[in-house]
Amino acid sequence: MKTILQILEAAGGLQGVKRISIENSPWMLLVIEVLAEPGPDGHIVVSAAHYGEQNSDPMRDPEMLFEVVQDEDGQPQLWPFYFRNDYVGVEQWSRYTAEGGELVCLPKRTREMEEFAKIWDRNLTEQGFLEAYHRQVACGLAADGGK
Repeated sequence: MKTILQILEAAGGLQGVKRISIENSPWMLLVIEVLAEPGPDGHIVVSAAHYGEQNSDPMRDPEMLFEVVQDEDGQPQLWPFYFRNDYVGVEQWSRYTAEGGELVCLPKRTREMEEFAKIWDRNLTEQGFLEAYHRQVACGLAADGGK
């Protein structure tokens, strides 16, 4: 999810961001949040979600949660562990802490989420969400001030 990481960096980095909303018509609203609660492996969590609406209710299409992990070069990587799509009623975890405190990992589901995230990232790039974020900032419209 290079596009999400680029948007976070442009907004001031993980420490400077709580919530970013990006309008980019005709695409659905993109909301990126840095969550307060750590992920299953104890790392910072980033939520990325497209939001639509159905019967006046916000609908995630999709939402993914990622843990932020540093690679060998010190560069942040996003490791997916949660997927949700409200329109089709799907909610999946690939890593979670079970009762008793043990970490449960589902490697096949993790790979599926990684593959979906690659496709989604390519779409976000092609749809110009990074550029849309920069336009909002330039116009003073960076929803939530990037904070």
